[in-house]
Amino acid sequence: MNPMISGWIDALELSDSLSHVVGKVVNHHRISTDDALLLYREADPGLLGVLASLVCQKKNDDKVFYIRNFHIEPTNICIHHCAFCSYSSRHTGHAWDYSVQEMLGQVRELAPNIRELHIVGGVHPGRDVTHYAGLLREIKQLRPDLYLKAFSAIELDYMIKTAGMDYRRGLELLRSSGLDGIPGGGAEIFDESLRKQICPDKTSSADWLLIHRTAHQLGIPTNATILYGHLETYAHRVDHLNRLRELQDETHGFSTFIPLKYRKMNNPMGEIGEVGVTEDMKNYAVSRIFLDNFPHIKAYWPMLGKEMAALSLSFGVDDLDGTIQDSTKIYSLAGSEEQHPAMTAEEMEALITAAGKMPVERDGWYHPA
Repeated sequence: MNPMISGWIDALELSDSLSHVVGKVVNHHRISTDDALLLYREADPGLLGVLASLVCQKKNDDKVFYIRNFHIEPTNICIHHCAFCSYSSRHTGHAWDYSVQEMLGQVRELAPNIRELHIVGGVHPGRDVTHYAGLLREIKQLRPDLYLKAFSAIELDYMIKTAGMDYRRGLELLRSSGLDGIPGGGAEIFDESLRKQICPDKTSSADWLLIHRTAHQLGIPTNATILYGHLETYAHRVDHLNRLRELQDETHGFSTFIPLKYRKMNNPMGEIGEVGVTEDMKNYAVSRIFLDNFPHIKAYWPMLGKEMAALSLSFGVDDLDGTIQDSTKIYSLAGSEEQHPAMTAEEMEALITAAGKMPVERDGWYHPA
């Protein structure tokens, strides 16, 4: 470690317990759940930023990854009743339900340099896995070069069960139809009692983890998320992170972890407000430190905003998602500063460079493009 940083940490006059945890991180030893709780409760943001940056530097040097991507959101009609949702047609008063041909029309209009197509939406009561398998096949026929990252575990749970299949068979069908990876949505918060309060009829934590475990066993990489800044405590966050770390120890199938901030607009939980930027950065940093077996931590800039996404690069983040091209409504409907999220590759690289990092354009497997 840089002697200047070491001296700065020594001068902080930390408690013995916090100093012990800092020593673990500096020496690249795994921290415990109790250690993570201590970091959340006692470590100041500056210290967390330094520690998370040390972990990030060891994993990825100064590289920050991004991709040229586009979102298709097939529908906002949804069977679930999540209290934090601003996206469902029952909250917006406006429903959409794109046909396969309409979605293929969007694919035909994509620029040749788009590398990844991200497909997520509501859980439509009338769509099973065979419908979506057909969509993937037709997209691959049009653009075999696209990395298809599609369908959260919540969508997968319903579409596969509706077709009378188990998770393995349903995922095998989707993989054979062109599915390359699975996004991390729907994890929300794993604590079962809290989940009953904020998303009572949603796929269980156990089934979310089982779907991702099964995907990993089939060689399908996935992402993971947490929804933070609502009713959860630090203990809830650490429990969530620990369940992910344990599954990653078993399967090594997660590509990146994405903390997702609760936004208050247009949903029943709005009166609780939102956490501030200090809490955002603390969450990125502790996530980077604790999830020592995750290769990447992503700041989803349409949720966070460009300026705060740039700041997150000093708190353990090494992935800024992609160019998006104003193709997602999920966070704009919830009140994000980015109402029309779009960045060119040049803007993305300038943002990363201004933060003192090295931009790396990637493909869906995190290979340099």
